[in-house]
Parts: sequence; structure tokens; C-alpha cells
Amino acid sequence: MNKIKGLIISSFFIIICIVLLTVGFFTNEAYDSPSSFYQVYLDGDKIGLIDSKDELYEHINKEQIEIKNEYKVDQVYPPKGFKLIKKTTYDENISTVEDIYNVIKDNKEFTIKGYTIIIKSSQEGVEPQYLYVLDQNIFEQAINNVVETFIGKERYNQYLTNTQSQILDTGYIIENMLFNEEIKIKESYISAEEKIFTDVTDLTKHLLFDENQPTKEYTVVQGDTLEKIAENNELNVTELLIANDNIQNEDTLLAIGQKINVALINPMLNLMYQELIVSDVKKFYETEYIDDNTQYVGYKQVKTQGEAGIERVSMRVQFVNGVESQNSEEVGERKVIKPVVNEVIVRGTKKYPSGGSGDVNIPIPSNSNWAWPTDSTYYTSSSFGWRTLNGYREFHDGLDIPRPAGSPIYASLDGTVINANWGGPAGSAAGLNVVIMHDNGYSTVYAHCSKIYVKNGQRVTRGQTIAAVGQTGRAFGNHLHFGLFVGVPYSNGKGINPLQLWR
Repeated sequence: MNKIKGLIISSFFIIICIVLLTVGFFTNEAYDSPSSFYQVYLDGDKIGLIDSKDELYEHINKEQIEIKNEYKVDQVYPPKGFKLIKKTTYDENISTVEDIYNVIKDNKEFTIKGYTIIIKSSQEGVEPQYLYVLDQNIFEQAINNVVETFIGKERYNQYLTNTQSQILDTGYIIENMLFNEEIKIKESYISAEEKIFTDVTDLTKHLLFDENQPTKEYTVVQGDTLEKIAENNELNVTELLIANDNIQNEDTLLAIGQKINVALINPMLNLMYQELIVSDVKKFYETEYIDDNTQYVGYKQVKTQGEAGIERVSMRVQFVNGVESQNSEEVGERKVIKPVVNEVIVRGTKKYPSGGSGDVNIPIPSNSNWAWPTDSTYYTSSSFGWRTLNGYREFHDGLDIPRPAGSPIYASLDGTVINANWGGPAGSAAGLNVVIMHDNGYSTVYAHCSKIYVKNGQRVTRGQTIAAVGQTGRAFGNHLHFGLFVGVPYSNGKGINPLQLWR
């Protein structure tokens, strides 16, 4: 009995101990159990622990009233480089959201939701450019404004809606259009320290003009023309028209005192488009001579009056930001609308006798009718004046006449060849070129040739084939650069607009 009683007492004691130990274990476990918090990081560095991320976000949004008012947004977010990681820890060193907010505020700018536009150039080595907008529509409207600046609102709308007028006789249509850069748009959190565009007009100006260049304004005075204003400000007329959308065309009358924007357009994007242009153009007549040995030198009599003809020509022309590039080509066959009638002049060749009159061997005067230097008599892809070509700003001292490679180049007037080689007075950028000094004190330059058929010192006549069209030197397509100078080119000579010869 005593043994049984002892076993019962021992068993009871063991049960009581187990119960006490169990109660003690659970009590300590509950007391020492870890809690969930958020570890806050800024640019990879720990800046504290918080127990509520929602409270931190609410506190940031409550405090950043200035950003909310400036950009008219409802929510401001933590900066870039901010990160929260949920973790379970025994650490009791918990920060307040105010403490964490102050650390963030003192180190980085907060962000708002918007869109990042990445513009990648097609040229190697050029860093991408970034734009920031709150609304994607702002960028899309600004892009439309840029396109309309170069081609006009109505034409752009016709192109988009496929309602361009069909070419029946003459006219032009846009065949295709694209930006030369790669453009990507993505939704993102934008730091408030960035320039964030909220206005379509501001973004349009940013896309068109170099903001590092000060605004330039000119006041019209008596005697001003668009051509004169453009030349004096190192612009061409097309650029001036683009910068001033209130001036319709180069024939628009200017008012004295009128303010004109003469800042150089420097677009962030390059709009490339191709047009098919069909036009009736003048074909200049040639002059033929009939020698009459019964009349003295200096005698001239027009036998047949010359009349210019008209040809219908189709050209496929490429433009970059409203300016014609050198990559233009003639397409299809020309159609004669009105045939050319060449001028026929009877000239005397009889020399005066020596002695007596004192007039000995009077030279035959040069013909004053300048010949167009190529087969094409109508088209120039780049005019005389200031231009931007493939990123270079330069004064273009001639006309660019696009023709197929190997097409003939003709001397515009009688004269003596003073250069028939690479470089020379015109420089290496002219490639293979011919320079002719004419009897009247003028000289002409024929640049970027693929072949030359004359040599230095050779006497040439008006209309003589002297070279072939090419793209040697600094050229971006097959064409003839035709320059006109008073005096020797690039020496004591003064360049003038060759079109004055045919006005």
C-alpha cells in the first residue's frame, strides 16, 4: 500500500511540474516573440525601421503641399532609390514616420507620377535625351505642333486622313513621313527636381529651339525684306518663316515696327518626309551663231528671237525639318508643254584693217546669255544663303542642282579654266571641281564632279561639256554645286546668287 501510495504521489508531482514548465514556456514565448516592421532604405543605405508604410506615405503626401500645388497633382511619392522591405525582428529601436521623412527630405527630392520620353539619335555616340511630362497627351500635341510647323496644319491633316488632292497636271503630295530618332514613352516616377512639362506650348518651343540660346527679336525698319532680314541674321527664308508662323510666305508685306523672331531653329527631333512634286518649269533657250565675214567684228543682228520652253518634270524630293536635302531625284519622263525656240544671232567676223582707223583686231565680245550648267533647267535642292546641313551651320555660296551620277556639266559662259582638279581655290570640300574665269570678270565654280574633261589653262566655250555630276568632297548625294563670283573665287572674289543670271 505504501508503495502504491508513493507512486501516486510521485506521479502527481511529476504532472504538476510538467504543467508548471509548460505554462512557463508559453508565457516566455509570448513575451519574447518577434514583430513585423519595415526596414527603410535610401540608395541602398538603411535609414530606419517603421511599423506602418501607409503612415509614411500619408505623411509625405501631407507635407509636400508645394509640389502638389506646383504640378496640380493629388499624390506625392518617395524619391528614386527609396525602398521598403518587410521583416520580422526583435529590434525595438523603431523610428517615427516623421524622423524617416526628415531624413528623406534632407537627402533627395520627392517624385510624382508622369511619363518619361527617351529620344535616341540615329547617329552613333550621341547620348539619349530625356523629356518629362505629366500627361502623355502633352507630348503628342507638342509633336503635332512640330510637324505642323514644318508642313502646315492643313497638309498634315490631309496626310493623316489620306485626303491629299490627286496630282492631275501639276502639284505635290507627301508620300511618307517619319522622325529620324527613336522615341520611347514609359510611365514612371519623376523627381520634382527635373524639368517637367505641363504646357503644350512650352514643350513645343523646347522641341524646336535651343533653350541655351537667348531669344533674338528684330524690329522691321523701312526697306526691309524677309530675304534681307534672313541674310543679316545668318538664316535662310524658310527658317525665318518656320520661326514666325504669323508670316504666311516670303511675299508677305512687313510693317515698320513689326517684331520678328530671328532665333535659329535647332530642333531636338528631325522630321523627314518625302514629296512627289510635279511642276511646269522653264527651259532656257540656247544661242546659235551664224558667222558673217562680210560684216566687221562687233556686228550683231538677231535673226531669230529666242523663246524659253516649258517642260513638265516630276521630282521625288526629301525634306528634313522643312529644308530640302540633297537626296532628290527626277522620276519618269519629261513632258514638253511648250518647245524651246533657240536664239539665232548673225555676228560679224571681218577684221578691221590695221592702220588708218587705229582699230586693230577688235576681239569678239563674249555672249552675255549665261547657259544653265546641267541638262535640268529648273530644279535646285539648296539655295544661295544660310543653311544647316547634317548638323553643320554654314553659308551656302551657290546652288545645288540634283542630277544623276555621270550627267554632263556645261560651262555657263566662255572663259579660261583656272582649276580642273581636286580642291584648288574652292577647297577640298568641293572635291573634284572646275573653276572658269570669264572674260567679263566673273568666275564660276562647278563642284563635287565625278569626272573632269578639261584642264588648267584650257579655253572653253558656253555650253561645252566640262565635267560629270558626282558627289566627291563633302556631298550627300549626286548633285552639282554651282557658284558665281565677281573675281577669283575664295580669293579676292565676292560670291553672288547665281539665280540673278536668269532673273
